[in-house]
Amino acid sequence: MSKLKLLIVDDEPGIRSGVERVLRNFTVGYPFMEEDFSFEILEAETGEKAIEIIDSMPIDIILLDNKLPGIHGIEVLEYIKSKEYDISVMMITSYASLELAVKATNQGAFNFVPKPFTPQELKTSVENITKHLYLKRMTKQMREEGKQARFQFLSVLSHELKSPLNAIEGYLRIMKEEQAGNKIEDYKEMINRSLERIKGMRSLIFDLLDLTRIESVRKKRDLRPIDMYDIAKSVCNTVEPLAIQRNIKIHLDCEEHLYITADSNEMEIILNNLVSNAVKYNKENGEVFITITKKNNQLLISVEDTGIGISKEDTKLLFQDFVRIKSSETKFVTGSGLGLPIAKRIVELYQGTIDVESEPGKGSKFNVKIPLQ
Repeated sequence: MSKLKLLIVDDEPGIRSGVERVLRNFTVGYPFMEEDFSFEILEAETGEKAIEIIDSMPIDIILLDNKLPGIHGIEVLEYIKSKEYDISVMMITSYASLELAVKATNQGAFNFVPKPFTPQELKTSVENITKHLYLKRMTKQMREEGKQARFQFLSVLSHELKSPLNAIEGYLRIMKEEQAGNKIEDYKEMINRSLERIKGMRSLIFDLLDLTRIESVRKKRDLRPIDMYDIAKSVCNTVEPLAIQRNIKIHLDCEEHLYITADSNEMEIILNNLVSNAVKYNKENGEVFITITKKNNQLLISVEDTGIGISKEDTKLLFQDFVRIKSSETKFVTGSGLGLPIAKRIVELYQGTIDVESEPGKGSKFNVKIPLQ
């Protein structure tokens, strides 16, 4: 188990001793971490004492009050930034203001926890800042090792998850404090927006799991004879609820018992990404045409829609990680920007190709060619 040095900077002895009691035997663990973290607690009653400590030893996390005798917490934060110390700082204060919040954020503070706080609120906040510190250090290590692709991957992941979580937390706090009324109807719009944000995060997480599975050298592929008709029907059934909501008809042209040797999960990922995109980026009352055939010892898949289409310039970007083509027509469409890159990686595992034909306003057609062994 790794131990992180956590410094509490507060002039109130009760706060320092209370935090120490809560975190004394507290540990933080996540599925993606190799080991759990525990905490070595240090204390400082003034900003000057805090600076003396962080200059004398490496500190990982600081819980920093702003209203201190002598120099204030925000000045300690500015000092940490000027020295470029690798420390994650969480402000704990009873005197938070918008001006202070903006200034502290600009100086690198991770978040604010208003006093008084409960033990559970403290634990949750420490869990979040520990995760933040772990990801920050991991991405720094990857960048130093020259793994730029993974560094970009984690950086964008952090950004993509942070924004919707902040929005959902804001809505929940408004509801908790009944700021918009005391009836559930008063919060219908906030609830719908939160659900939409959650849907986007779920999509991102599933795509990340697919990407990890594809790129893991330990992943054993299950290559066996599979029926593409069964897989295509399963994908259509999965996407159908969204298609019904938008009155979009899905047409499948694939003979039954069309067998190929492949990994069924991989084929399902390819089809699901193409078909779900064809529905999401379609027009109301549109259509989707799926054609799957075998010809000249190749598996041919085409997914065509009657949707909004893509410009020639944008089609060149479609298969890059985290790229989402933004326009007035797509601003309400959730997605991770990983679906098509994942599909392309899988197709290339089979020495195949994937391309797109599209015209703005008239729809898109994705073509997959996979040689059959």
